[in-house]
Amino acid sequence: MRAWILDKQEKIEDMPLRLEEIPTPDPSDHEIRIKINACGICRTDIHIAEGDLPLKKTPLILGHEIVGIVDKIGKNVKAFKTGDRAGVAWLNHACGSCKFCLSNKENLCPQSTFTGWSADGGYAEYTVLDGNFAFHLAENLSFEEIAPLLCPGIAGYRSLKLTETKKGEIVGLYGFGPTASYVLQVAKHLGLEVFVITRSQKNRDAARELGADWTGTYEDKPPALLDAGIIFPPAGNLVEFALSQLDSNGRLILAPVYMTPIEIKDYNHIWLERSIKSLAHISREDGREFLKIAAEIKIKTEIETFPFEKLADILPLVKHGKIKGNAVIKIA
Repeated sequence: MRAWILDKQEKIEDMPLRLEEIPTPDPSDHEIRIKINACGICRTDIHIAEGDLPLKKTPLILGHEIVGIVDKIGKNVKAFKTGDRAGVAWLNHACGSCKFCLSNKENLCPQSTFTGWSADGGYAEYTVLDGNFAFHLAENLSFEEIAPLLCPGIAGYRSLKLTETKKGEIVGLYGFGPTASYVLQVAKHLGLEVFVITRSQKNRDAARELGADWTGTYEDKPPALLDAGIIFPPAGNLVEFALSQLDSNGRLILAPVYMTPIEIKDYNHIWLERSIKSLAHISREDGREFLKIAAEIKIKTEIETFPFEKLADILPLVKHGKIKGNAVIKIA
């Protein structure tokens, strides 16, 4: 099979990935093999390629927004059959026996492995993984539409779950890119009020089209205090600002995988049992719940698709924000 291989971490502009012909993997007894139709490009892939995250294995196939068709199964696989549509997300495996796995928090499992980081990912024609860690995919969304849902979609959904908001409550979204757009659509489906705070007029308009109840800039005062907020940009200076807009017992979720330094100068902004929680990875439960909702509401996605052979040229465009929505590589 053909696959894009990373051997050495370098700036993405220096083209550290190379397209090679390598043996097609065979599934073990508990694994499925997926003939990959498409794979979304995530900024985490770029962080790994450039060395912001350490290499867990080498050589490595990046990519963790994988969609395709099951073409071979191991003899012990019960969850899938050949011909099924299947997706693979960031969580590749968890031990199933640690205190986190046993308390429905497998996203925190210290033995966990991750697709496209500690296990080979989807920038290839085929991939294999434990059949219990793949997702069944609905028929009413295309492979290209589903691919980005497997990372920003599921992660955004988990960040919304962490807010613990209930129908009729208000959640604020700080920043409005693709992930926030998925959160907004799900939040409205669940009966929440959604306020969107972003500098971009274009993004405020897009948020209103998707059903936001109020939009404003960071200089505008929301019409009510928020029950919860989610910060999407990795901007630590937004934390105290967002806390100041929460009601008592408000919950603030930090969605990025890293943040610039955070400073809270006025204790009153975190007093009255306001809390801050970071998002860490995803669980299979998150994925199943989100993908079910996404299919039910036929979630709107904004994507640009590119040929498999052009991946190395597209990665710098993703890094510098020159792609509209999510970039997806078409493979099969």
